[in-house]
Amino acid sequence: MSETQVHTEQTNTNNRDITQRDAIYIGKKPLMAYVTSTLIQLANQPKVTIKARGLSIGRAVDVSQIILKRMENAGYQVGGVKIGSETVQSEDGRTRNVSTIEIEINRSS
Repeated sequence: MSETQVHTEQTNTNNRDITQRDAIYIGKKPLMAYVTSTLIQLANQPKVTIKARGLSIGRAVDVSQIILKRMENAGYQVGGVKIGSETVQSEDGRTRNVSTIEIEINRSS
């Protein structure tokens, strides 16, 4: 590998979008696993976005509320909520809409 190739790879790594690092994607793990992950991220970064779609939306709301209510002395607040839908193609080839939510949690200094 030449020196220019190494330099190019390092540059691409350093220019990665930071917003992907501060996102917690909600799935089927236990609720407190996502709460813990979010709190760890908030200890290192000023904001974290909790993202979910479909049946996981309720769990994302639960995660945000646990952080806000049980940790109210820590100074966390909701920065914003985005709702939307995505078009997903199922295995049988049909397309359907799936609801999405993004909840931003901010750490106030």
